[in-house]
Amino acid sequence: MHNDGNVVPLRKATTDQATHSPLARLPVILLQVRDKAAQQLRHGLQELFDNADDTLFEMADRARNDVEQNIFFEAMRDLRLKRKNIERGFLEQFFEAFVGLTQYDPTQNTLPHPLVYEDTAPRTDDMERSVAIETMVGRVLKRDGFALDQLTARLNALLGESFDDQHNPLGPALLCEFFLQAGRNLGVEIKVKLILLKLFERYVLANTDRLYAEANQLLSATGVLPDLKPPPARRASDQAAASVRDEANASEHSQTDEGVQELLQHVRGSVAPTLEPSVAAQPITTRDLLRLLSHLQQYVPALSAAPDDFDLRNQLEQLLTRVSVKSGKSRVVGGADEDVINLIAMVFECILDDRNLPDSLKTLIARLQIPMLKVAVLDKSFFSRSSHPARRLLNEIADAALGWGDCDGDGRDSLYLRIEQVVQRLLTDFVDDPAIFSELLADFLAFTSDERRRSELLEQRLRDAEEGRAKTELARQRVEQVLNQALLGKVLPPAVLTFVQDAWSKVLLLTCLKHGDQCAEWQADVQTMQQLIWSVQRHDDPQASLRLLALVPGLLKSLRDGLSSSAFDPFATSEFFSELETLHVRLLENAEGAEPPAMVEVSQQIVLRLADEGTPPAAVRLPHDDAGLRQVEQLRLGSWVAFEEDEEHTLRCKLAAIIEATGKYVFVDRTGMKVLEHSRTSLALAFRRGAARALDDTLLFDRALESVLGNLRRLNRGK
Repeated sequence: MHNDGNVVPLRKATTDQATHSPLARLPVILLQVRDKAAQQLRHGLQELFDNADDTLFEMADRARNDVEQNIFFEAMRDLRLKRKNIERGFLEQFFEAFVGLTQYDPTQNTLPHPLVYEDTAPRTDDMERSVAIETMVGRVLKRDGFALDQLTARLNALLGESFDDQHNPLGPALLCEFFLQAGRNLGVEIKVKLILLKLFERYVLANTDRLYAEANQLLSATGVLPDLKPPPARRASDQAAASVRDEANASEHSQTDEGVQELLQHVRGSVAPTLEPSVAAQPITTRDLLRLLSHLQQYVPALSAAPDDFDLRNQLEQLLTRVSVKSGKSRVVGGADEDVINLIAMVFECILDDRNLPDSLKTLIARLQIPMLKVAVLDKSFFSRSSHPARRLLNEIADAALGWGDCDGDGRDSLYLRIEQVVQRLLTDFVDDPAIFSELLADFLAFTSDERRRSELLEQRLRDAEEGRAKTELARQRVEQVLNQALLGKVLPPAVLTFVQDAWSKVLLLTCLKHGDQCAEWQADVQTMQQLIWSVQRHDDPQASLRLLALVPGLLKSLRDGLSSSAFDPFATSEFFSELETLHVRLLENAEGAEPPAMVEVSQQIVLRLADEGTPPAAVRLPHDDAGLRQVEQLRLGSWVAFEEDEEHTLRCKLAAIIEATGKYVFVDRTGMKVLEHSRTSLALAFRRGAARALDDTLLFDRALESVLGNLRRLNRGK
């Protein structure tokens, strides 16, 4: 068989490709550097995508509306479908960049095939993305720039080139560019792209110190600039930030962690049957343990309402005793499984002692102990993964219950009924498939997000109303100030004094609210009031009568215009204008010996009050370092505070607004309805005397787990 002219033998083609490929000209040590780095980068990308789902799910949970929530859900779906293509595209560009090192053109200071991010994104999106990348690159250069400079110098020495850090395939600028290029076909919004860039920084760029250290070590060991001074070690703070991911994946919370197992050694043996010591103990399998837990789980709904009545370890021990007696062999729980049982039991003990959790809901949450134990036994990532659906479900229930008060009435309250449904569903349906937690979590989040949207709408309306009230209060204070400046010490006819206090003060208030106290309208209204006061007083100046005659027409017009703009009833003020005319006539006649009108002296401060307002409490001044004031300063919008109304009733409410102008702190219940209002001082006094306490709104399970591990460490140190 002859060879066709268009057919080339496979062996020959392979040889020719190897001979002419730029890859063949790369030194072997550079290929080793590339492959070692590619392995680490691939691992970082895998971690990025493993955690992207949880991050986007959390963002969807916090979404302000259904449209935004749908954006994140669609992004999760798109990312799952295109994950492999993005990983492959990233590494392909990474390999091509190493090939490009042999074709670098120093006269152009560019690579022969520069990477251009092709995107049809709006200009503002481009700017946001550019700012994010510049920030990420800047952080890497600040942290590991010295090691990168050494690596670039070694690559230049090895290849005989003179490119800079920007064209180093391991530099942060090109790594970001590879990632953007690989994900250019993702049909996601800019906000999702920015989230992915943050994840790229957390899981890939956070480990550039190791990337550069290994590359420099390989090149130095083969004689490429071996005399370069090694870069300084990362600061402790940088190392801590870079190791967040490792701590999350290999946390001390994991039941497989040797440190935790060591902490739990002194409590082992608490789940053991009481049989003759001579009987040899035989550990049960994890599957058998799950069967025993499922058996106990069926009896949880029938337990007493008091959560302390159920001791899981004691119940499990009794079951093991019966199994041991029946089989004639001492059956015990294996060491690793017993550690999980003890840790879960202690975590729930801590949860049930938590003052932040309403007592009326502790019974429901206590019934989750066995389902949580089963999922911890089944899923080895339960303690190390804070975003685990089971942990999130418990945390979300606790978070929703933070504002639930005993007075809400558990029999009719929708939140209580929904939590009860979740608990009952787990006790009834959960056998060995942890997927039920994800399903219940999604349903519960949908329920709470609806409630949260309604409450946030009410809270926003409340904030707007309170801001309006505060603006009115400031305007009223300004009007009071002007009235007192103009009236105090003056002797005036009673009708004029009443008119200024009751009618013209409202004109001034409306002008101040509309235009402020620096505008021409305000100055004109104040001047009209001053002219009115002058016009009804007796003056010794012989020219006063002439001035009054000249002033009256304009004064009356200004008064009528002001009252009209403030929507005053003209008939209601007609009597005043009649009296004012009489006063002016008498004053003009007084110059010829007529009897002067009756007058009153304004000797007390004028205080304007709204119809729904009482007398303000006496002001109390507290020192700047007062303990109560420090607690008030730590509050933020959304903080939950418990107010002790009496020995039996506690009001749990959320800080919805801080009105800076008036110093008011406005609190709402979990539905968004206003329930309480405090001044900064009165709130500080409530904290100081123990009538108020801030509630800890951090994640309940995580808080309890940290507390348990802290207690175990202190116990071990004391031994």
